[in-house]
Amino acid sequence: MTVTTPDGASVALAATSAASTVSGAAAPRRTASSAVRIDGVSMRFGRGHVVLDNISLDVAPGEFVCVLGASGCGKSTLLNLVAGLEKVTAGTIDVGDSRPALMFQEPALYPWLTGRANVELALRLRGVDKGARHARAQELLELVRLGDIGKARPHELSGGMRQRVAMARALAQDASVLLMDEPFAALDAITRDALHNELERVWHETGLTVIFVTHNVREAVRLGQRIVLLSSRPGRVLAEWQVGAKAGRRIGDPEVADLAGEITDALRKEIARHAR
Repeated sequence: MTVTTPDGASVALAATSAASTVSGAAAPRRTASSAVRIDGVSMRFGRGHVVLDNISLDVAPGEFVCVLGASGCGKSTLLNLVAGLEKVTAGTIDVGDSRPALMFQEPALYPWLTGRANVELALRLRGVDKGARHARAQELLELVRLGDIGKARPHELSGGMRQRVAMARALAQDASVLLMDEPFAALDAITRDALHNELERVWHETGLTVIFVTHNVREAVRLGQRIVLLSSRPGRVLAEWQVGAKAGRRIGDPEVADLAGEITDALRKEIARHAR
């Protein structure tokens, strides 16, 4: 595995490195057809500072990519651009014919609606027939293992359950690309670990392409097939780690800790460089 370090050098890691040990399989092969293609994208707010500078990134269909970086490096802005919520200052983003679904850190469920009704709302906005909405919403709740809470309102659910309803609502958009902006950051460690398992299962069952933004390095190593590190302001692609398949990986595994330590060191060097 080859890693580009913060100083621009290329370093070949040994076959027994954490990345190779964790993967258990080669990283997905790049194809001419990308689920998301980000080409030379820059973003400036008004006449102010540049948030993102010349970002280029191809995400293969069905790939799970985690994006890391220091606070303020433009991770969330990048997701907003891919989702179409903001317009790029320069460059292009191609997501094909389907608008990506976006899942935020907060579930943002409507408190006066039941769990099922929150999911049905996304189906309604897609124009799904009223007769089919109930059944489809129930299917999606069962997919996230909440088939028995359809009549419960958000205040009756735990934080982890609310996030799973939010995941079902995102899946109801029938998008092939799911964008996730630190969706588990506010949860306790045990709940977060359980949701890692649930997300991995849903990803395998649906074949979704996932771009997952997080500030938690171990979470990125636990979930991602590929990890992309952005530089501090302005955000640029600083380094990438190909981790590959992730069946059976756990956040407490020694291999995860080793690779997380390596990535953390690169992140610390970048933060220190920016602080000078």
